Amino acid sequence: MTAKSTTKPLCVVVGVGPGNGAALSRCFAEAGYAVAMIARSPDFAADLAGQIDGARAYACDVADAEAVASVFASIRADLGEADVLVMNAGTGTWGSVEQITPADFENAWRTSALGTLLVSQQVIPAMKQAGHGAIVVIGATAALRGMPTTAAVAPGKAAQRILAESMARSLGPVGIHVAILILDGVVDLPKTRAYMPDKPDEFFIKPAAVAQAALTLVRQDRSAWSFQTELRPFGEKW
Repeated sequence: MTAKSTTKPLCVVVGVGPGNGAALSRCFAEAGYAVAMIARSPDFAADLAGQIDGARAYACDVADAEAVASVFASIRADLGEADVLVMNAGTGTWGSVEQITPADFENAWRTSALGTLLVSQQVIPAMKQAGHGAIVVIGATAALRGMPTTAAVAPGKAAQRILAESMARSLGPVGIHVAILILDGVVDLPKTRAYMPDKPDEFFIKPAAVAQAALTLVRQDRSAWSFQTELRPFGEKW
């Protein structure tokens, strides 16, 4: 039996750093959710948990099946079953097909595609039993097209999007809303600001806006669910 320590619905945010992950955690906590924050490196998430009421931090590499099973067992014991899962974890090395290594390719795929499978499989059974739930995947433009320098990143993100679509088709009829947010632009982070110091504020995607879009998806009436939503700054060329 699950020893749930809160009566709030639970949102599990996978991939918590200073950008989208932190914004998602704050947004869902403000919306009344308990929040389990999963990060490969625990330091940032642990500090953030101390700032958010009802949040707990957990360390896990989502490309490791045993680690994923273990961390979700801990989350169930602490907070119960997930009502919402937001898959935000991702990694990748930029380079052309001639520049990347097989390890670069595999690492990106393991985090984006395999990681999405592993964490989703942990929450689906309870969501099916409850007859409701939401899984939101944070995707990228690389999921839609391969550019010269995305030879390692794009295949993993494309596989993640196709997996999410398969999940949406199979899980929607049992009440689980699966959706993906395609971020077409540069997320506003200290490192991206430092890399692009000449860019104005409006050039960047704001993490708080991404989080609000995810919450909107979760709150959609089941008579009008979205699957794929693209987010881009108003001035972005596409």
